[in-house]
Amino acid sequence: MSTSLAPTGERSAVRSLLRLWPYVRPVRVRLSLAAVIAIVASCLSLVIPLVLKWIVDGPVTDRDPGGVWLGALALLLLGIAEALLFGLRRWLVARPLARVEAAMRADLYAHLQRLPIAFHDRWPSGQLLSRGTADLALLRMFLAFPLTFLVVNFTTILVGFVILFLQQWVLGLVLLAPIVPLLLLISYFESQYAKAARRGQDQVGDLTTVVEESVLGIRIVKGFGRNRSQARAFREMAGRLRGTELLKARLLGRIWAVVTVLPELAVGGALVLGTVQVADGNLSAGTLVAFLSIALALRWPVESIGFLLAMCQEAATATDRYFEVMNEERETARETAGPGESAEPAESGAGRGGLRFDGVGFRYPDSPAGSRPVLDGIDLHIRPGETMALVGATGSGKTTLTALVPRLHEMTSGRITLDGTDIRAIPRERLRELVSVAFEEPTLFSATIGENILMGGEDASADELDRALDVAQAGFARSLPGGIGTEVGEQGLSLSGGQRQRLALARAVVGRPRFLVLDDPLSALDVHTETLVEAALRRVLADTTALVVAHRPSTVLLADRVALLSGGRIAAVGTHQELLRTSAEYAWLMSGAENGTAPEAGTAAGDGTAAGTGPVRRAHLTEGSSR
Repeated sequence: MSTSLAPTGERSAVRSLLRLWPYVRPVRVRLSLAAVIAIVASCLSLVIPLVLKWIVDGPVTDRDPGGVWLGALALLLLGIAEALLFGLRRWLVARPLARVEAAMRADLYAHLQRLPIAFHDRWPSGQLLSRGTADLALLRMFLAFPLTFLVVNFTTILVGFVILFLQQWVLGLVLLAPIVPLLLLISYFESQYAKAARRGQDQVGDLTTVVEESVLGIRIVKGFGRNRSQARAFREMAGRLRGTELLKARLLGRIWAVVTVLPELAVGGALVLGTVQVADGNLSAGTLVAFLSIALALRWPVESIGFLLAMCQEAATATDRYFEVMNEERETARETAGPGESAEPAESGAGRGGLRFDGVGFRYPDSPAGSRPVLDGIDLHIRPGETMALVGATGSGKTTLTALVPRLHEMTSGRITLDGTDIRAIPRERLRELVSVAFEEPTLFSATIGENILMGGEDASADELDRALDVAQAGFARSLPGGIGTEVGEQGLSLSGGQRQRLALARAVVGRPRFLVLDDPLSALDVHTETLVEAALRRVLADTTALVVAHRPSTVLLADRVALLSGGRIAAVGTHQELLRTSAEYAWLMSGAENGTAPEAGTAAGDGTAAGTGPVRRAHLTEGSSR
């Protein structure tokens, strides 16, 4: 995904860059001091031509070797002073600007953690990575060099022209003649460069996404032999980025040519006119030397303007891209509790206890207008200490429903309560302490096994960590070379799918949560390990209120009751045996039949059989179904 602003011409680069002020303000004194030092150093270079004038009109004309040596010493001292001042400027800005970059990066990361899941569903990770790395590095460079030297160079040019007019105002007017056409041409090229800069930075983000996905999905790429197609796609995207960078180079070359040629023509005109005046005796040779030396000293400040303005446009684009993310509305810590409603759930034994869904509906923010909601009028009550299995066909909204409990997504209608308290009245941090989750696709971080598990309970003791490993049948962690201190690597890909899932389950139960939401937590386990996990998990579920997404009868048998989700609604609630007798759709889902169409929700199955459910399979389904 390439996220882009409105057309670049509609935004002001200055207005964009001013948004950096809150970050720059703490270091403004050092930056201002560095700018003053750079101005003094740059203006020293304008004093050198005046020394040359004195040498030519004085010691050289008078044939005074001592005066020449004195002038040479003055030039040497001016050069040393200029070098030392520029070195001091660089030292002054290095540390504070690194601090500015670090502060912006930390704020961006913290903000990303607080953005809703819907944001992360929309944005490719590569775009976020490029904003947090390349764009911020570019902004640091802008604050260190272009910002300072735009001020320095404009000041130097102003001081230089004052000196030129004091030396010979006619020649000064000749040098000033190209200013207006120069500004007009630079303005035109800069508007074109700004558009190319935005396109290039977005393409870097897209390219980063491709690289990241290819690295994380290397097993798929290799397993299906898609190396060449992936490389081809990468080359095409890299080619588009190359084209954009070449366009930027062409535009920058044109800007550079304009700001070089026009002043050179003016200097040439001033040289001819000055030579004529010297020949006529209207101007001293020393004055002409000083005048031309100052004009040549102003070449770099003038020629660099196009380059510096181009860097300003790139910095403005990077600023816009940074604040595109920072302007996204983050999750609120909590919402206002209703009348008489506490922000802390009551104890589970309260009369309104447990986990309750009242008329809950959900529609994704980017859904087309008028489309059917994913969930519509969900009414479900999980009593305190009860385990409810949630069953439904693929795509029925089971995962979405479970994501509403810890507020990973926000319901669009209705309410969810924990022991009688609306979850929107509970601070998110506290809510996610009360509700622990384990997803079907377990995600592990580049950290130790112990650190990954303790994400589910920072204050958990060593005994609780061992208990969680035992519940999840994750004792394999202790036999690894580093034990639970073993680094699992990126995404935990050094482990098998079943091992990752067991560690994710251990993470969910380590904090002894009051509410547990499990999204098919045993799908990657073999039959024998699954049996052991189920036996240990039953003890955990006895002490908590749990909602478990289930696809297999063995997982369903962990639950006290079962809810059938169909068409975005709860179609039936009952025990496993009751639903086998009364719901053809449920019996069909539990049969594991791979062919045929699911019966209509709510259709009775008569004797409890459904299409594809034979006597042998039926016996398996009902055997030991009571807890």
